[in-house]
Amino acid sequence: MSGCSSRRPEVEQLVAAYRADLRAAGMFAEHPVTSPARTFLTRVGIDGWQQLSAAEQCATSLTERRVVGWLMVTARLRPTPDYLVLGRPYLGEIAARHHRGFHDRFRATATELGFAARVARLQWSAVVKLAVLAGVAPDQLTEQLIAAGVAAMTTAIRRHRPNGPGVGHLTGAVFGARTVLFHLGVLDAQPRIQQPNQQAAREAVWAQVPPRLATTLRDYIAQVRLSLRPATMVRIEGVLREFAGWIAVHAPDVGAVADLRRPHIEAYKLHLAARPSARGGRLSKLSLAEHLGTLRTCFERLTEWAGEDVPARVLVFSGDLPLREDPLPRFLDDGAFTKLLQAARTDEDPFVRLCVEFLARTGMRKGEFLDLTVDSVVQIGAAYWLHVPLGKLRSDRYIPLHPQLKQLLDDWIATRPAGLRSPDQLLAYGRRVGQNRVDRAVAKTARTAGIGHVTAHQLRHTLATQAINRGMSLEAIAALLGHRSMRMTMVYARIADRTVADEYFAVSEQVEALYDTAPKTLPGDAEGAEMRKLRAEMHRRMLGNGYCARPVGLDCHFESICESCTFFQTTIEFRPTLQRQRDDADAKGQQGRKKIFDGLLSRLDDAAS
Repeated sequence: MSGCSSRRPEVEQLVAAYRADLRAAGMFAEHPVTSPARTFLTRVGIDGWQQLSAAEQCATSLTERRVVGWLMVTARLRPTPDYLVLGRPYLGEIAARHHRGFHDRFRATATELGFAARVARLQWSAVVKLAVLAGVAPDQLTEQLIAAGVAAMTTAIRRHRPNGPGVGHLTGAVFGARTVLFHLGVLDAQPRIQQPNQQAAREAVWAQVPPRLATTLRDYIAQVRLSLRPATMVRIEGVLREFAGWIAVHAPDVGAVADLRRPHIEAYKLHLAARPSARGGRLSKLSLAEHLGTLRTCFERLTEWAGEDVPARVLVFSGDLPLREDPLPRFLDDGAFTKLLQAARTDEDPFVRLCVEFLARTGMRKGEFLDLTVDSVVQIGAAYWLHVPLGKLRSDRYIPLHPQLKQLLDDWIATRPAGLRSPDQLLAYGRRVGQNRVDRAVAKTARTAGIGHVTAHQLRHTLATQAINRGMSLEAIAALLGHRSMRMTMVYARIADRTVADEYFAVSEQVEALYDTAPKTLPGDAEGAEMRKLRAEMHRRMLGNGYCARPVGLDCHFESICESCTFFQTTIEFRPTLQRQRDDADAKGQQGRKKIFDGLLSRLDDAAS
C-alpha cells in the first residue's frame, strides 16, 4: 500500500475536515484522534483503498475503518456492496454524528410510528448503507436509489452468505425505513408490500406460443384491460397464458385461434380437472367454471369483433362449465354472535375491538373497512354517518354510525401521530393495516369466545341475517350492504323467513294436541293466515270439473269465455259487475272482450226499457 495516491495538501484538508466534524459532534478532535486519519490517508489514501480487495479492506484496523466510514458518510469514498456486507463498518454511528439533525428527526418519527429503539437503529443503519452506496446524504435518497442499493446488497449477501438470513433482515429494515422516510417527506409514495416480479417467467411462457396465437390472445387481453379491474386482469391473463402454453406443448399443429377445434378444448378440460391447484388438491368446481368461462368469453368476444383470427366454430358450450353450488351464506347464530362481541370488548388490543365491532355492526366488507380514511365520518344533522369508500362493486355509500362505533373510532384516532402523511384511517407502524391483521383479529376473538373458526365475511352475513329476521326491509338491507341488485339481498331471505316460522309454530301448537294423553281431534280452524288464504283462493278458482292454476299476476285470455257462450244468461242485477268487466277490458286494450260486454250491457238496457 502506498501513500502516493494522496498529496500532502489534500491529506491535511481531509484531516482538518475530519477534526472539525468530530469537534462539531462534541468529541475530542486533537492530535491523538486525528493522527490515525493522517496516517491512513498518507499511507493508503482514498484511491489506494478502492484498489484493495474486500478481504484486504476488512483486514485493516478498526481505527482506520472508522476513518474510512467517515469518508463514506461524507460522500468522499464510494464503498462496494461486498465491503458493506463483510466489513461491518458501523456507518450508522458515524452518520448519526455527521447528520445529527436528520438522524434525530428520523429516530423521533420512528418512535412515534411505534417502532422499538432497536428496530429504529437497524432502519437507520440500512438507510445509511444505501445512501453511501449511492453517494448521497440520507435525506436525499429516492425510490430508484433505494431499489438499486437493495438489489446490489442482496446480490452481495447471497454471494457471501448463501445460507444466512441476511436478505430477509435487509429487506425488513429497508421496508420500515421507507415508511419513516415517507412520513419525513423524503419519499413521495407510501411503501407497499410488493409480490416478487414474475414478468420474466410470464414472458417466457408467451415466447413458446406460436406467434399468431399469442398475438390474438394478447391483443384481446389489451382490449379488456381497458374496462376491467387490475385484479380481474391478473386472472384473465393467467388463464389465457396457461391455455396457450398448454396448446403449444400438446397441440403443436395449432398456430392460431382459427385452428382450434373441439377436441383441443375437451383434452384441456381433462388437463384442468387433473392438475393440482396452487393450494394443493384439485381445482374446485368454482375454479374450473371460472377458468373455462374465461376461455368461453374470450372466444365469443373474438367472434363478435370479427377480427382476422377468430374461432371457426363454437368451442366452449355452457354445458362445459360445472354447475356452481348455491349454498346459503354462513352466519353466526345469536348465541355465538353474543359470545364473539363479549370477547372482542374485553380484548386488550384496541384494533381487535375496533375491527370486530365495525365488521359485525356495519356489515362492511374487509376491503372497505381497510379503505377507510381520516375523513370517513361526517355529521348530517344530529347523527354521524360513515362514508364507505368504493368497494367490490365500484360504488360508495353512506351508512349510519352507531354512537358506540363513533367512540371506538375516536379512541383509535386519538392515538394517531399528528405528523402522518397517509390519509388511511387504519395504520400500524405508519403504514396501512393489511388484510392478514384483520383475519387474525377475528380469528383470535373467535378462539377466545370458543365458537370455532370465524371469518370476517361471516360477520357481514350475520348482520344481514339479524336484520332481515328483525323486520328490516330488503331495500334497507341492500342499501346498508351496498348491493347493486335486490337479487344479491334476496339470498338472506332464504335463511329464515319469519312468516313461515310464525305459520309453522301456530299450527304446530295445535298439532301437538293430537299427542296429549286425552284423545283430541284437531279443530277445524287449525290453520294459519296463509293456509286460510290458500283455501279461499282454491274456492275462488274452482271450476266445474277441476281448478284453475293460473298465477294471480297473469291475465287470463279466456276470462270472458262464458259470457260469449250461447247458453249464457244474465239479468239486470249483474249489470254493475258486467260494467266493471267491460271497463277492465277497455283499460287493458282488449277490444274483443270489450265488445262482448258492450253487447251484454246493451241487451240488458234494451230489456229494461
